[in-house]
Amino acid sequence: METLNFAIFLQFFLGLVAAVNPVGVMPVFVSLCSSMSVKERNHTAYIANLAVAVILTISLLAGQMLLDMFSISLDSFRVAGGFLLLSIAFSMMSGKLGEDKQNKQEESESIGREQIGVVPLAMPLMAGPGAISSTIVYAARYPQPLNLMGLAGTILLFAFCVWLLFRAAPLIVRFLGQTGINVITRIMGLILAALGIEFITTGLKVLLPGLGG
Repeated sequence: METLNFAIFLQFFLGLVAAVNPVGVMPVFVSLCSSMSVKERNHTAYIANLAVAVILTISLLAGQMLLDMFSISLDSFRVAGGFLLLSIAFSMMSGKLGEDKQNKQEESESIGREQIGVVPLAMPLMAGPGAISSTIVYAARYPQPLNLMGLAGTILLFAFCVWLLFRAAPLIVRFLGQTGINVITRIMGLILAALGIEFITTGLKVLLPGLGG
């Protein structure tokens, strides 16, 4: 009989917090919505987090199928995802998060679009490669239906919490200031680096069993 392990969902939730770093994205959100009314800004926050929930849920449910389609083992993907998380983490700790998550072409394509909630906020700034790869790894590690339901619920809870955070974004940004946001971003980067190293070591132990001896 399947049982829910809430420690898994807590770890997954904290991993999403580190990978997405909503506090670090808040200044971008406030800047992009600076010319909007409060109602329009709240609607944009809703659209962004709805898109994040949809993208990550699809990754959760279809990720293993994609791995099987390309004949990629979970452990190989885990190592690759770990290096990707490390790359994003180093960018966060060096204060270059935005440059890493959004290239110049994506930035220019997003200018003038009304639906900024989807591009660039949801993709690639929030549901970026780090969050997607982390979601696929968890789905492949815990493929039982009950666990997948719990992970999907965790994604919805995460999106809801970020939506609440974005609704209060102007006040939080004003209170924390750029220094406070930078400190939080670097702490999230450190946590994300630790998660990436865990992915890499777990995958390498299977791919290269001699290392564990």
